[in-house]
Amino acid sequence: MARKKREKISKESMKKAMRVFRFVKPFKITFIFGMLVLIISSVVMMAFPKVLGDLIDSANSADGTTVNETTIILISIFLVIAIMSFFRIYLFGIVTQKSLALLRTKTYQHLISSPMSFFSTKRVGELSSRITTDIALLEETFSTTIAEIIRQVITIPVALFFLLFISPRLTVFMISVIPVVALIGIFFGKFIKKLSKDAQDDIAESNGVVDETLHGIASVKAYANEFFEIARYKKSIDSSVNTSIKNAKWRGAFIGTIMFAAGAAIVSIIWYGLHMVQVGEITIGGLLQFAIYSALLGVSFGGSAELFAKLQKSIGATEHLMDILEENTEDISLSVTENININGNIEFNNVSFSYPSRRDIQVLKGISFKIEQGKQIAFVGPSGSGKTTIAALLYRFYEKESGNITIDNKETSAYHISEIRNQMAMVPQEVMLFGGSIKENIEYGKPGATEEEIFEAAKQANALEFIESFPEKFETLVGDRGVQLSGGQKQRIAIARAILKNPSILVLDEATSALDSESERLVQEALDRLMKGRTSLVIAHRLSTIKNADNIIVLDKGRIKETGTHSELIQLENGIYKNLSTLQLTAV
Repeated sequence: MARKKREKISKESMKKAMRVFRFVKPFKITFIFGMLVLIISSVVMMAFPKVLGDLIDSANSADGTTVNETTIILISIFLVIAIMSFFRIYLFGIVTQKSLALLRTKTYQHLISSPMSFFSTKRVGELSSRITTDIALLEETFSTTIAEIIRQVITIPVALFFLLFISPRLTVFMISVIPVVALIGIFFGKFIKKLSKDAQDDIAESNGVVDETLHGIASVKAYANEFFEIARYKKSIDSSVNTSIKNAKWRGAFIGTIMFAAGAAIVSIIWYGLHMVQVGEITIGGLLQFAIYSALLGVSFGGSAELFAKLQKSIGATEHLMDILEENTEDISLSVTENININGNIEFNNVSFSYPSRRDIQVLKGISFKIEQGKQIAFVGPSGSGKTTIAALLYRFYEKESGNITIDNKETSAYHISEIRNQMAMVPQEVMLFGGSIKENIEYGKPGATEEEIFEAAKQANALEFIESFPEKFETLVGDRGVQLSGGQKQRIAIARAILKNPSILVLDEATSALDSESERLVQEALDRLMKGRTSLVIAHRLSTIKNADNIIVLDKGRIKETGTHSELIQLENGIYKNLSTLQLTAV
């Protein structure tokens, strides 16, 4: 498994990361108040060691009033810190949740509005990770990391100031001792961090084995390779165990060494400080102040590496999100648009096209054809001949390279994308149903449709019989991607969805190629009803389903090779259509 590339902070990445604060801008007043509260609480906290030291020294004073006053001041400090901590967490919580909600919404909206060319070069898992994992990292950054960084920015210089103010001599002694402990920590820390990362990678690899095996369990069992998969999993687990044991050994050595070094350093500082107390160079209270400020300084320096690592991750996450938000989107309507009147006269004139990810391979080469309103045109040809691409261009999933595509004698580019798509419906070979109910999946064709309209659409799609056979009828959950339904049932739900939409133009992409004979009959009957009176583009695999098409266009290697009706094409000697028909008859 490849090691994950470590995010690095650069001027460019910082500049890009800062753009995320535009999502904070609507809540800037709350954010500013949160920052003020954070600064006040951090400054007040730095007064605590000074007042505590004064309290210890005041014990030697005969005046009890000083002790009482100092105690009240100390309690007041903690009260202020408690109140400020509440408001800091609350205010930053408001800003974090509202800002990230806005960021999630904008990112999702941007993804939904992205063209198909964007999705053809991205993995779905990667995109969903941007909205989940990356934004989760930002949540931690906004809620805690930023606050901790600001606190350290205040703590380190203030602590150093007080240390020098209390005793420059003891400060110099401390600075000469602490770097030794720090160097030990840095040396061991980097080594242990690498071992921990290797252990995590080994676990991730073993999890990958489980994921692959369970997804392909049918193949595993079909090839009787259970023993092979168990051995593969055991090997990755053994590697993880060995790395973890090695990590535990070195972590133990690190903790033991650092405890000794830190303890020796603290004892050395106290020893030197007590010597200074004996000669009258510092008071006991002053020594206590010095110890607490030293501890605060040490904690701040010790936590800076982890904070920097978190900052690196959040900057990397922000870059990923900003990269998505910088991608071009389609000019689509994000609200319900009014239906326009489209008759459905379609013309392709000398259209050529290559997919953005494969510019060197021309999929369509000078394609020209006409489809009159209400006619049924079928496209056939070998795989990769360009059949589905024609439908994709009509939908404007992609933009043509050259030529003209018109609907009702008007360039498709002159229509708003949403206007065209609202007048079109597609029934694909692989129907993707959403994980809700049958009713919700049919209603997707016309959000807000009445129950009577949904019922009638299901009836026309030959879906009513199997829907009514379920105990929960239209409220039956179809499962993830429609897993609870058969292929034929899913197709009829898709047809019902298209019927409900009532489109002017219909695209059928090999809608019956993966069905058994009975399911194909029911689906074909429903398709015939759906196509009646509509301009229909049928991408066909089974030639028996397009015998009644008004015209059949035969494609091969991106060019139109033959056109005509079924009876005309079947007569062409050595014709592509005739050969395909003969092959299918022979296969039967």
